[in-house]
Parts: sequence; structure tokens; C-alpha cells
Amino acid sequence: MAQATKKSRRWHIAVFLAPAVLIYTAIMIIPLFSTLQLAMYSDVENSQVFVGLQNFRALFGDPQWSDQFWNALKNNTWFFIVHMIVQNPIGILLAALLSSPRLRMRSFYRTAIFIPTILSFVIAGFAWKLILSPLWGVAPNLLDFVGLKSLFQPWLGKEAYALTTLALISVWQFVGIPMMLIYAALLSIPDELLEAAECDGITGMSQFWKVKLPLILPAIGIISILTFVGNFNAFDLIYATQGALAGPDFSTDILGTFMFRTFFGFQLQLGDPNLGAAIATAMFAIILIGVSIYLFGIQTRLRRYQF
Repeated sequence: MAQATKKSRRWHIAVFLAPAVLIYTAIMIIPLFSTLQLAMYSDVENSQVFVGLQNFRALFGDPQWSDQFWNALKNNTWFFIVHMIVQNPIGILLAALLSSPRLRMRSFYRTAIFIPTILSFVIAGFAWKLILSPLWGVAPNLLDFVGLKSLFQPWLGKEAYALTTLALISVWQFVGIPMMLIYAALLSIPDELLEAAECDGITGMSQFWKVKLPLILPAIGIISILTFVGNFNAFDLIYATQGALAGPDFSTDILGTFMFRTFFGFQLQLGDPNLGAAIATAMFAIILIGVSIYLFGIQTRLRRYQF
């Protein structure tokens, strides 16, 4: 009877896992291996010929493609750095302020900050493109109203500022996500710990730095890796505001737009699905390496702060 019960339980688990495994395999595993397979072939006289790693050699070594790839990777890295040094610290600060029981209308502030997160990239990008336009945007008038019109620049039209401006627009849109995750982590801290800290004279900012921050480090780690994955998969905002060419002069080109342009083609550039698949595979490898470093090198050190 005991063996029959164990077998039935195992079948019970398999039945419930099967739909999720099948769906995940259909929409993730199969496309992943199909992309890798496509990257190993090349179109020769309208037929697919196996070329091994030749597409990757062209991507990393051929000046026609490697210059664009390394430029996109550099821009993508800067896009991620801006999020790490601006978005996540602001999210932590907002969460700390909203977790204070003395703050009134906390629900309103949480909702107002989180609302941009539910907007589509197209709406956010187009709205900010209008706001920052030097011709019909409201930004010049707002700066003129406070006497700072001389500071206005066509930020989306200058190579030196365009990528950072788009990164800050993305920060504005998604700062609500780290804020809510850190806010939830702060609320999960037991009151007994905070009361014990107050008995020891640790209050205010000192309590946040010495008690709360070490306890929410695992949540900060999760936010960091989500930021990394999201930024190196970015595409929509750049495409909505700057187009597939990611202007001016490819200064806002990231891996997503480079892959789109290479795979599907754009204007006079013909599409090359095989090389586009190689770029997608390189993106996956970069994300996999980053996630692995976090899981095996950082998360294990953060576990000591968990209860």
C-alpha cells in the first residue's frame, strides 16, 4: 500500500507539472535551440548551408559587423550602468520613505510612482519625444519659466546626450518596480527586530543602514539581476523614440536594435536571419554569464542575511 501511495503521488506531481513544462518548452526551449541552430547556418544560393561558427567570427572579427556589435554592446553596458546608479538607489530611497509610518497618503504616492510602469514603451517614448522636442515640446517653456532656458539642449538629437537621456526616461518609467520590491522587503522585517534596535538606541537613518539594509540585500540582489536582464533585452524604448537606426549616428544603438536591423533588414540594409540569430545567441550568452555570476558568486554570500 505504501509503495502504491508513493507512485500515485509521483504521478500526481507529474500531471500538475506537465502543462507548465510543455508550455515552457514550446515558447522558450524550442525557440532557443532553433535560434542557435539558425546561427550555425548561412544562406548560400538560396539554400541553408552549415557553416559552424563562421557567423560568430564575422560578428566579432569582421569590421563590417564587429564595429556595430561592439558599439551596441558598449551602449548597452552604459544603459545598464545608468539604471544601476540612478534607478535602483532612487527605488531604495522611495521605498524607505514610503515604509515610514509617519508618512501620510502613502498609498497615493505608491500608486502615482508605479503608474508609469504599466504604460507601453511606445506611449512613454512618444510622449517624452514630444516633451523634449526643441520645436513643439514643453521642456523649453518649463525651463524658461524657471529662468533656466539656457540649459536646454536637444538631448535626443545630440550623440553625447541621447543614450543617457533615453536611459533616464527608462528610469522614470520603471523606478516603481525596485521601489515596490524593496518596499515589500522592508515590510517583511519582523517588528521585534526593529523594537530591539530601538531599545539599543538605533533609530532613524542609523537603523536603516545598520539593521534594515543588511536584511534587504537579497532583494537588492534580485532587483540588480532583473535590471541586468531587462536592460540587455531592451529594444522597445529605443525603437519607439529613435527608430531602427538608433540615431543620431548609432549613438543609441543597443544589442536589441542591432539584432532587429540585422535580422529583418532596414531601408537599404538587407536582412540576414542567420547573422541576426548569431547576435541573439550572443545576447543570450551575455545574459547567461551575468545571471550565473550572480547566482553562484553573489547570491550565496547574501544568504547569510536571510532568516
